[in-house]
Amino acid sequence: MQYFAHDPEQFTTNLARVVEEAGKAASAYLRPRENGKDDATVEAVNQIMSTFGKVGEYWVSDPQRAADAQTRLWGRYMDLWGNSVRRMMGSEEGDIEPPAKGDKRFKDPEWENNQFFDFVKQLYLITSHWARDMVEEAQDVDDHTRHKARFYLEQITSAMSPSNYVMTNPELLRETMQNDGENLIRGMKMLAEDIQAGGGDLLIRQSNTSVFELGRNIAVTKGKVVAQSDVCQIIQYEPTTKSVLKTPLLITPPWINKFYILDLNEQKSFIKYCVDQGHTVFVISWANPDASLRDKTWFDYIKEGVLFGFDVVHQCTGVRKINAVGYCVGGTLLASALAYMAARRMSRVETVTFLATQVDFTYAGDLKVFIDEEQLEELEAQMQRDGFLDGKSMATAFNMLRPNDLIWPYFVNNYMRGKEPFPFDLLYWNADATRMTPANHSFYLRSCYLENALASGNMVVDGKTLDLGKIKAPVYTLATVDDHIAPARSVFEGAKLFGGPVDYVLSGSGHIAGVVNPPDKKKYQFWRGGPVEGSLEDWRSQATETAGSWWPDWHQWITQHTSGEVPARVIGGGKLTPIEDAPGSFVKVR
Repeated sequence: MQYFAHDPEQFTTNLARVVEEAGKAASAYLRPRENGKDDATVEAVNQIMSTFGKVGEYWVSDPQRAADAQTRLWGRYMDLWGNSVRRMMGSEEGDIEPPAKGDKRFKDPEWENNQFFDFVKQLYLITSHWARDMVEEAQDVDDHTRHKARFYLEQITSAMSPSNYVMTNPELLRETMQNDGENLIRGMKMLAEDIQAGGGDLLIRQSNTSVFELGRNIAVTKGKVVAQSDVCQIIQYEPTTKSVLKTPLLITPPWINKFYILDLNEQKSFIKYCVDQGHTVFVISWANPDASLRDKTWFDYIKEGVLFGFDVVHQCTGVRKINAVGYCVGGTLLASALAYMAARRMSRVETVTFLATQVDFTYAGDLKVFIDEEQLEELEAQMQRDGFLDGKSMATAFNMLRPNDLIWPYFVNNYMRGKEPFPFDLLYWNADATRMTPANHSFYLRSCYLENALASGNMVVDGKTLDLGKIKAPVYTLATVDDHIAPARSVFEGAKLFGGPVDYVLSGSGHIAGVVNPPDKKKYQFWRGGPVEGSLEDWRSQATETAGSWWPDWHQWITQHTSGEVPARVIGGGKLTPIEDAPGSFVKVR
């Protein structure tokens, strides 16, 4: 009786309300399009169909090959049918297509114990695995097309999983029957709200955002905004030690997200950790640009961001050579800025730290799926039309890198179960997306992802050809094992391009958790090895594993390359008058 409605009459009434709320969701989706909103879905579908068409050409070009592929699939279906019939007759039969170890979608016991759900599960897995084989085995398909096909197929198979829908998920079906469908009413209301919040596109809520407030319980490390330009504010943080390292620290975070990933709360703040170790910490807080900044270029971000930050640090501390830190694309920009300074014979850094940063994009991972001439031209036209790239676009792209972690669990929780997601500071930050200027973003995608110009020595900025080999300062470059955005191999290859001593360090976990890993959590591990030579696999086979966070290792490295302490510094250094309290106003622009 667990799959029968608790109150059939109430269930019928609630189903009518579900249809009503679903209609509101449909209206929220269609209304902006009726008013002239461009529908990127059409372009996305065209890309997918074109990609699969190229893979399909290999299979349909030979009738025997196509027949063999179909026979392989139907043979597996017949194996499943026979397996199911034997189970119905009382035979103890194991799955012929079990889920992968660690697949959280099928953890409910009914996926194995109930023959219907077990059959649906295996039917899905057989079909998914067969489709993946078709992509991998297709010959005469270039690497980029195969990469795209693999990625698109992952999105489709993740979306089609029976775990995502009420009628094919035992846990959802039980819950729906027990609640007489009231969970679906709440879910459809949330669906309509999220489509409306996305301006006609589904913006899946991943956290209860009402709990957090910047400066109150997130991004709370004390400091002041001491300067600002069109593209950024510079924050200086209050010292917590009587003396500080003589060499100040400037952090360049990515502008694709907001800087407070490094200052989520007191327990998880890399910024606070640095302050507590005696660093004089400055951070660049990027503007969330609107159309008025549409012409700001890569060089503008170097000049009005990184170089501006260097000058502000010099004004506040009187120290010209600093410890520079760059994270993700902020690190790519920092590397460009340092190569630009080297070309101009400017010596402004004592040490350089790159966190999950790519400078060689040969092995840049799944984000390359979105980068080819056709897709870039479409994106550039959209950015020129709007005056910026909406933050939703990049947020969606990042979520698509891990759909079974960042999309479908929230789809199920929010719209099928009708439950608000839990408050989670990391996911609050993840949803706080930023816009991007057309000139800067186009240069980044073309020069780095499409042309790999920074690695090849062909990037030209302000008339200067950039050579990473001219960066002679000691470099500490951190990669993470499970990084989908800056893969460890990509970071490793890029580390070979710098002209000075390089310490390559590999952390456990991924792009965020592997970087933001406070020592007192005692989580994950990191590896240190020899010179950055050969392959990553060879380097790792000789590396030494250490349990816990890389933060203390990095601080020790910093102290080995810098010397001297001075009394704790006053914010602004008597030269600059603070503008406002940290985290500043730029970061609060939604």
